[in-house]
Amino acid sequence: MNVVIVGATSTVAQAMAVQFAARGDRLFCLARNEQKLEKLAEKLSQTYTGGFCFDFNDSERIEEALAALYNVMPIIDIVIFAHGELLDQQLSEHDSSVARKTFEVNLLSVLEILIPLSNHLEQQGRGKIGVITSVAGDRGRPRNYTYGAAKGALSLYLQGLRSGLWGSGVAVYDFKMGPVDTPMTVDHEKNFSFSTPEKVATIMVNALQKKRYTVYVPGYWAWVMRVVRLLPEALFQRLKFLSAR
Repeated sequence: MNVVIVGATSTVAQAMAVQFAARGDRLFCLARNEQKLEKLAEKLSQTYTGGFCFDFNDSERIEEALAALYNVMPIIDIVIFAHGELLDQQLSEHDSSVARKTFEVNLLSVLEILIPLSNHLEQQGRGKIGVITSVAGDRGRPRNYTYGAAKGALSLYLQGLRSGLWGSGVAVYDFKMGPVDTPMTVDHEKNFSFSTPEKVATIMVNALQKKRYTVYVPGYWAWVMRVVRLLPEALFQRLKFLSAR
């Protein structure tokens, strides 16, 4: 299969890339860090067909990046979106530029690449799109609600995109990921809820073979977040492990 990974040098994306390569898939990688991409290319060896590095917020370079992709891989089977950034929540509450950047990185930059790629897959009449969002998008919590709002908006967009592409041969997967032990969470106190990059990568790669399109990663987060979503506001505020910073 031909696989495109956007944000390929993130820790989770690299773990997914290795698993795709192990089964013989061909990979094209869009990334933000050229040195990390070179190391990933070495790891992927012959399954790596090419890549393109640029700032995903630089919308003027998207056409160039996609042209490089289509030149190598005109037919695409799977597209994975794996980039994002967890900025300082409290700064985002007092500095609108931080809030804006949170939405630019986690929502708008995804959409600017997702829209032309989804159109491409629709035109070819088949393909799968998997986007990593977050359980933080299911309910606003003081510790990360700016980030959660961006991810929640992305999940809502994916719902509409999935319906719009229904019957086209293109499937859209929303991977609502829980916390993972990666450089993005290096400053977070680790507890039982944290998964490893390899574990979540396996779950998502396998999920692409199924027809459940909203996937909590790992699966127990579906039950946890269902309870969190249904909690009345008065009770939610009393549970400090949920409502505290």
